[in-house]
Amino acid sequence: MAPGSIGPVHWSVEKRIQAQPRPLIFACQVNNIDSVGKRVRQREQTRDRIVAAAAEAFSELGFRAASTREIAARAGTNQGLITYHFRSKDQLWRAAVDRIFGMLRASLRERRASLAGRDARERGREGIRAFVRFAAAHPELFRLMVEEGKSEDERMQWLVDTHLKPLYDGFQQFAPGMGGPSKPHGFYALAGAASLLFAVAPECRRLTGLDPTREQAIETHAEFVARLMVP
Repeated sequence: MAPGSIGPVHWSVEKRIQAQPRPLIFACQVNNIDSVGKRVRQREQTRDRIVAAAAEAFSELGFRAASTREIAARAGTNQGLITYHFRSKDQLWRAAVDRIFGMLRASLRERRASLAGRDARERGREGIRAFVRFAAAHPELFRLMVEEGKSEDERMQWLVDTHLKPLYDGFQQFAPGMGGPSKPHGFYALAGAASLLFAVAPECRRLTGLDPTREQAIETHAEFVARLMVP
């Protein structure tokens, strides 16, 4: 190579550049993956907060009166994120209903699995106790049923066909022998007996002095309803 050429220097630098950045590139890739994963988790958490807040708002105020602004305020987020996650208010309502009934099914399924081999009547009582505890923790379940059950509209039909019908079909696992003509009465008797106390908790406190949100009150009510429905 001619004197004064810097070719070897260029080669040396190029080799060093090729050799050094691999760990740096890997570290950047890991950081990017972590960053993307964090953003995904944040979006999922925001969506979950919105859906939970929507269930409360829809159950307390009704579909028409519950505004997306109110839901955003309850979720601690901005209104624009609701339209980011949901195309319409109706889609948000369905997501809220799916969430609460999905949680109910998971809770009852877990309890049934733990009772395998037990007497049918005791399985029924324990299933009712589990339902009462769920109703106490999630009063929006019964409020949504009442709110949407008042109208002959598309939302009520979807709620019944998608979520209430499967519960109704499996009702006898809670109340053995309560089938035939008595089944509709038993189903709504259980829904009301298990849930109304918690759905109108402020009224109950004012009327009776009992705070139905306290653990002792919940357990007393769970046992009362279980023995009422399955003597």
